[in-house]
Amino acid sequence: MPWAGALARAAHHAPKLAAPAIIGGAEPPKPLIMLDPGHGGKDPGAIGLSGTYEKHVAEAAGQELRNQLLATGRYRVAMTRSSDHFIPLAGRVELAQQHGAALFLSMHADALHNPSVRGASVYTHAHGASDTQTADLARTENSADRYGGPLVHGASPEVQQILASLVTEETRAGSAHMAQAVVSSFRSRVLLLSHPHRHAAFAVLKSAQIPSVLVEMGFMSNRLDEAALKQAGHRAMVAGALCDAINRYFAAAGAGLAG
Repeated sequence: MPWAGALARAAHHAPKLAAPAIIGGAEPPKPLIMLDPGHGGKDPGAIGLSGTYEKHVAEAAGQELRNQLLATGRYRVAMTRSSDHFIPLAGRVELAQQHGAALFLSMHADALHNPSVRGASVYTHAHGASDTQTADLARTENSADRYGGPLVHGASPEVQQILASLVTEETRAGSAHMAQAVVSSFRSRVLLLSHPHRHAAFAVLKSAQIPSVLVEMGFMSNRLDEAALKQAGHRAMVAGALCDAINRYFAAAGAGLAG
């Protein structure tokens, strides 16, 4: 076929077409926030003086914070639990890792031996505790796996120390920045403990790569804190302060100041 050769010669001499230039590019994915409402299922957490279960307060506050975060349009949000079921402590950390979370926030309202103590506080991971009250709190939190039966075992102190040593300095710095953002956002809206940023070896904060904080929204052992946390309006205010803290954290991270 004589035209076949002509087509081949034309193709050979035709100018090469460059691939079209890609202007801009796809937007990077929004950061994923992993919210961790404490306790759940057969683990009620602390029980308030009037019978309020910490697990219910944590879940309600977590759902409120999820809604507020999604409403900003800035984040993706996942929850370790969105219903009343038990999850081992290590399972909560694994979920955050599986989702590729940029930030892990565990939400609680525990109990203390002293019922007069009230106010919110925020905790980061460290092998040693900042004070005896926080050490007691970490022991209580780390014993939650006892509800999981014989197949769920918490890490030994030796293993916990190894895990703590794996947390990178970048992760520690990110966690500290997030804790500072929580304190700053709470200060004008939510009553805080004295020295509200504390630390201890909380098992749920042991991720090596994900900045992680545990927020005590108040204490079920205090009648006023319990009464406040039973109110949807107060939980919305706490969630609003946490949403503001997360915005501050990522704004600082974008400026190269945090995690």
